[in-house]
Amino acid sequence: MNLCVLASGRGSNLKAIINARKSGNISSRVVLVVSNNSASGALLTAKKNHIPSIHLSAKLFVDQSSFDKEFLSLLKKFKIDLIVLAGYMKMISPAVTGKYKNRIINIHPALLPAFGGKGMYGMNVHEAVIKAKVRITGATVHYVDDVYDNGTIILQKEVKVKPGDDAETLGKRVLRTEHKLYPEAIKLLEENKVTLRSNKVYIKQSK
Repeated sequence: MNLCVLASGRGSNLKAIINARKSGNISSRVVLVVSNNSASGALLTAKKNHIPSIHLSAKLFVDQSSFDKEFLSLLKKFKIDLIVLAGYMKMISPAVTGKYKNRIINIHPALLPAFGGKGMYGMNVHEAVIKAKVRITGATVHYVDDVYDNGTIILQKEVKVKPGDDAETLGKRVLRTEHKLYPEAIKLLEENKVTLRSNKVYIKQSK
């Protein structure tokens, strides 16, 4: 599959996906990186790995429709099969989710539906987990729809909250889990092992 990765920050999940391709764990290729942040680490990572990248922000366009048209044009140009959100801090427009239905995925640093929704990203999530005094958190890969963190869940993996954890220490362990989980989910999708029926995911087990 041809992947377009959207990222706003340092792009550590982008690196994990690129490394998974290099190691042969996945066959999908990142062929385009898009960021709304011109100073994002993701754009630098793309450049280092000779991957076409672009700073594309809605602020640079007269309206949302113009932005969506340019973005969709890029996706078509690079023959994108799957859009992968990796720390992308913007809501995906219905014009894009409609065109790429069930072909957009995101990774969230908690076990959805817990600790999800608007404003629940990055350290905000881990701080909420610590405050709630739960013993288990984790990471979730899910399809993207028109509501924050609402799409059907593909994969989840638990991470224990240790005594003495703060948001930073917990976040580092969850991030390491994300780096393993995202390539796993992509591999399932590229091998057509994920079936979506009635808003439920069914994963074909390897023999």
